[in-house]
Amino acid sequence: MNRSGIAGVVIIALSIAAVAGQAPKPDPAKFLTPPLVKDLYTADPSAHVFNGKLFIYPSHDIDAGVPPDDLGSHFAMRDYHVFSMDAVGGKVIDHGVALDIRNVPWAGRQMWAPDAAEKGGKYYLYFPVKDREDVFRIGAAVGDSPTGPFTPQAQPIKGSYSIDPAVFKDSDGKYYMYFGGIWGGQLQRWASGTYTPKDTYPAKDQPALGAKIARLGDDMVSIAEAPKDVVLLDEKGKALSAGDTGRRFFEGAWLHKRNGTYYFSYSTGDTHFIMYATGSSPYGPFTVKGKILEPVLGWTNHHSIVEFQEKSYLFYHDAQLSGGQTHLRNIKMIELKYRPDGSIIPIDAYIE
Repeated sequence: MNRSGIAGVVIIALSIAAVAGQAPKPDPAKFLTPPLVKDLYTADPSAHVFNGKLFIYPSHDIDAGVPPDDLGSHFAMRDYHVFSMDAVGGKVIDHGVALDIRNVPWAGRQMWAPDAAEKGGKYYLYFPVKDREDVFRIGAAVGDSPTGPFTPQAQPIKGSYSIDPAVFKDSDGKYYMYFGGIWGGQLQRWASGTYTPKDTYPAKDQPALGAKIARLGDDMVSIAEAPKDVVLLDEKGKALSAGDTGRRFFEGAWLHKRNGTYYFSYSTGDTHFIMYATGSSPYGPFTVKGKILEPVLGWTNHHSIVEFQEKSYLFYHDAQLSGGQTHLRNIKMIELKYRPDGSIIPIDAYIE
């Protein structure tokens, strides 16, 4: 049986057990890596190296008793913790609550996947949360330490919307924010340029909705330009269609740079892959190259990639600790390896 088959067997077995009224945990021996944090449910890990130490900025899953739906209403997170590691395999330190939804003046509900950046000795936490009108916006908070606490701005970033901010610092010192997610992330509600509560998706043979990119302002809490589309191309140079669900963008954008090449990676959502594409500019366009990560236990996946102590690492999550409950997840990490031509060697989260 191949590794994808193992993933399917694990999920099917859990589903059968759930119907039978049981609540088993999956066999840890079937997973390639263990959870990094076991006393909290954590997801969507954004990893960065600051001052020679590894810091992880995940979302904090809770069981709020909200029925699941396709809009992600059951992902009812309310705060963020920051974690750090001095070395891979070393102790993971929980630095406590870095930002709580109660301290964000404009926030309504659902603090989803965050990211962080540093400039001039200040640290910035970027986070999506629904405002009082239930529209996802992206906020910024500022702190003097990579672990917080972070003080939020009084208003969301002007011109921001949707979810999953990811901030990339280029070699020239410029910072760029990538963001967006369809379905519960509401990106499809901005198709006209302004928000509408109606979900508008392109036809299957039309170009798919893509992530957005905007250069950050010098203050790091504003965007310096109107957001632009991140275009993903197939091997023939044609924009991916909305019907190409195995490769098109869904959510969870990330950018890293290696040997002068920009790697744009993302989740395909309902087909459960982490994919990557490459380009020669942070704006793209990016040509899709292949998978980084096969499907994991649980409906979602969301990742980051960072170089630490001369190796590259992939951070991701699954639902191992909760036995497959998709809104109660745990973060993991594994070494990411490249072929000589710069292509990424795909990873499977299960052991044969």
